[in-house]
Amino acid sequence: MQPRNRRLATSALLPLGALAAGFGLATAALAQAAPATEPVESSLPIVRGKASAERSGKESYQAVDTRIGKGKQELRDIPQSVTVVTEKLMDDRNLDTMKEALKNTAGISFMAAEGGEEDIRLRGFSLQATGDIFSDGMRDPAFYERDTFNYDRLEVLRGSASMLFGRGSTGGAVNQVSKQPLLMTQGEVAATLGSGDYLRLTADANLRTGEESALRVNAMVTDAKNFGNKIDKKGVAAAYRFGIGNVDEVLISAYYLDNNNGINYGLPWIAKSKTDSTRVMLPIDARNYYGAASDYNAGSVTQGTLSHTHRFSSSNEIKTTLRLASYDRDQRASAIRFTTAVTADTLNDKTVLTRSGGGVHAKIMDMNTAYLQSDYSGKHQWFGFTHNVQAGVDLAHETFNNYGISPLSPVMLKPSTTIGTPNDGAAVDESRRITRLTSDFDAKAVGVYAQDLLQLNPHWKLLGGLRWDRFDGTYGQPELRNAAGTITQAQATRARVDSLWSKRAGVLYQPSATQSYHLSYSTSFNTSGDTYRFDALGSNTPPEGSRNTELGAKLDFFDGRMSTRVALFYTDKYNERNRDELTVNATNYVLSGARHAAGLELDISGRITPQWEVYGSYAYIPDAKVDKGSAVNGTSLQGEAVGSRPGLTPRHSGTIWTTYKLNDAWRIGGGLNARSSDSPQLAPTIVAPRFVTADLMAEYTQGNLSFKFNATNITDELYADVLYRGHYVPGKPRTFQVTMAHKF
Repeated sequence: MQPRNRRLATSALLPLGALAAGFGLATAALAQAAPATEPVESSLPIVRGKASAERSGKESYQAVDTRIGKGKQELRDIPQSVTVVTEKLMDDRNLDTMKEALKNTAGISFMAAEGGEEDIRLRGFSLQATGDIFSDGMRDPAFYERDTFNYDRLEVLRGSASMLFGRGSTGGAVNQVSKQPLLMTQGEVAATLGSGDYLRLTADANLRTGEESALRVNAMVTDAKNFGNKIDKKGVAAAYRFGIGNVDEVLISAYYLDNNNGINYGLPWIAKSKTDSTRVMLPIDARNYYGAASDYNAGSVTQGTLSHTHRFSSSNEIKTTLRLASYDRDQRASAIRFTTAVTADTLNDKTVLTRSGGGVHAKIMDMNTAYLQSDYSGKHQWFGFTHNVQAGVDLAHETFNNYGISPLSPVMLKPSTTIGTPNDGAAVDESRRITRLTSDFDAKAVGVYAQDLLQLNPHWKLLGGLRWDRFDGTYGQPELRNAAGTITQAQATRARVDSLWSKRAGVLYQPSATQSYHLSYSTSFNTSGDTYRFDALGSNTPPEGSRNTELGAKLDFFDGRMSTRVALFYTDKYNERNRDELTVNATNYVLSGARHAAGLELDISGRITPQWEVYGSYAYIPDAKVDKGSAVNGTSLQGEAVGSRPGLTPRHSGTIWTTYKLNDAWRIGGGLNARSSDSPQLAPTIVAPRFVTADLMAEYTQGNLSFKFNATNITDELYADVLYRGHYVPGKPRTFQVTMAHKF
């Protein structure tokens, strides 16, 4: 492989830093000039125990605040739906990856894309890994399998959110919240053994290093044969925090994750019979793995973050964060297909499966990112009203390189296998393949936003927000030739600059401390360069737009121990990119498409009694439709057919989980996961059947030592978890795990 450029474009940070510094000075002046709800203090008293009193996701399934909305806010003050999966829920259910954690938020589905990466869908709209996944409020744009070992919680903001995050965020945004150093000395080590020769070791150590400083280190190693689809990963995260609770607080952190996993590309759909062409799942054990032993999905991420918080008073602060990150990905997969026509009623152990599907299905790329952002949050008294103001600027420089397999590589055909011989150990020498650069992308972005939550009286609040973004992308592709020397890709450079405004508005009615009702409207946009490439038509096409309207409520019960969220929503993308139906060979796409989804969502989390804890999330989407598209003589040019229900939009989806503490030593739990029937995109005749799976847990604690038993999918239900029109990935089969943990 050619050497990869790991140098971050630090020169680009100079003007970005100047702009952020200018914003910081402006907001500092604003905070000093405007009268706050309490006098602005020249210095704050040292709060020795503040960090130890902070609520972490380890304590409960219930969350009462979030930083996903820019600045720390109570969930009841956000007029938009937010689902929070806390660390305690992830621990109780043994959710080791972000994907598994997201399955505990209703309305989520996954597409098994051609590159093996999983395209997340929320409310029927895409959450792209390149734009809609965040880590501590900063974009985390690369394709890699995210692990939960350093999660304090996972937050899902539902509905259009470009006013907060910029490009993307049509269906919503996912924010990974990292564990923070606390003013205490404590820790935990844990070991998990399970089905598929699964072994996972984790450590979480928090050390108080001074009166106002602390260090926290989290580490993880996971290894499993996993019935042929191996797991081999390790990670470490370290964070040092000082000035905790003071006027100036600093956080320095580093994160590293290395994956060298296998990859289950999926299984092909199969016709039901010779007389019934309906395509269904293969009636075989979900443990059967038919990829080559040499297939792998390797990837790594290295992040360094420096964050400074300055508090003008107890209710006014500005937080500035710089993050540099580097990502690598190298995937080699097998597309499993049939060699001859076969149906479900003729399938047998001797049925032959190929492992190539016309290519090696390699996805090789690297990415460097630099982000700098400043966020101000403050409470002010202006014109006789209380204003909760949030404002900020964020700047980004991203470089992306994509590689492919060279035609000069040796020809290595993966051997076929049969239904009756899964995990047969067949392999090729992937190291012999020669790679070459096929494209690169350089993106620069800047966003400026301001939002005001205006309190009209003790019960009514109005929210208004506006954001401006500029995205400048340059795509390049080198000249490529085949083994005979014929040009297969001409050298080209394409560039595009987009500037766009995003809006957010809402009204909240809060008649009591336990009730909050809201009506909100928000917008979002997607540029042609969101996936770090421009094709010839997309480089001439302006951004798509979408909007979300939501009516909802957040209610607390049982003296605040239980929180519920309910929302009615309507989300529509009103100018989706399409081929021009009048001039098929036009030089750009036209924004003629439209689709929508409308439904109901419900979340519950907290304690019914001090011993009885529950978490649930449910989504019902009865109305989803492709409203407009492009066609010539009735034939669709691109996308799903007009009038159809979009794929990956199940009508019902949800999960329920509950635990009960029998006594000081024993705690038991269980839950259900369910999804109604669904179809992949562009394949309405394929229907993945509905399913319900059940999980169980039992935990015994004696002093600082605990033993936990988990049984997942106890009925061994066979179901299609991740969908694509050519294949699907089966859901996790019945698995057992035992975890031993020691606190110190």
